[in-house]
Amino acid sequence: MPRINLLPWREKERREKKNAFFVMLGGALVGGLLASGAFYLILTSMISAQQERNNRLRAEIKILDAQIQEINNLETQKQRFISRMQVIDKLQRSRSEIVHLFDEVTNIMPDGVYLTAMKQTNRHLKFEGVAQSSTRVSTLMRNIAASQWLRDPELEVVKNDSKDNSKGNSFVVYADQISATPDETAGKPPADTRVRRTQGAGK
Repeated sequence: MPRINLLPWREKERREKKNAFFVMLGGALVGGLLASGAFYLILTSMISAQQERNNRLRAEIKILDAQIQEINNLETQKQRFISRMQVIDKLQRSRSEIVHLFDEVTNIMPDGVYLTAMKQTNRHLKFEGVAQSSTRVSTLMRNIAASQWLRDPELEVVKNDSKDNSKGNSFVVYADQISATPDETAGKPPADTRVRRTQGAGK
């Protein structure tokens, strides 16, 4: 008598397909996990490399900042040194100028004119004194205008406080000292004689 298989063959085929699907699904899951792990490792390596480059750049930037600060300090010291050298050079020149100035003051004083005070602010000079007449003061201003070390005479006041002219005329005259260096005298206008105010001029 022939043997008959009573198991449904469709059900067996369905199980086989289901098992094959789970196998493929598991393989795909494993492949996805492996791909994700590889991508994570590559991304982590790239991030680490970039952070290392950033840290190296920060270190180099700090070194450059220190070098820039050192350069700025050297530039500041250079400017201070130049300023000190200019001051020293100016003092060296002014030593001889002072001698010329006092010598010139004695030369420009006409007879009958006497100084009672002299004040210097930078290169601006103020002469206070007494003259026998206003003509003597005019002569003083002409002498200043023609001087090699003085210029721009400026008369502020000439007055006579006494009725009999026994005390003479008191005056105030301003002038500028001429520098011995060409750069400070270049472009200056020629000396002139200006009168601010005249009170009670004596004759």
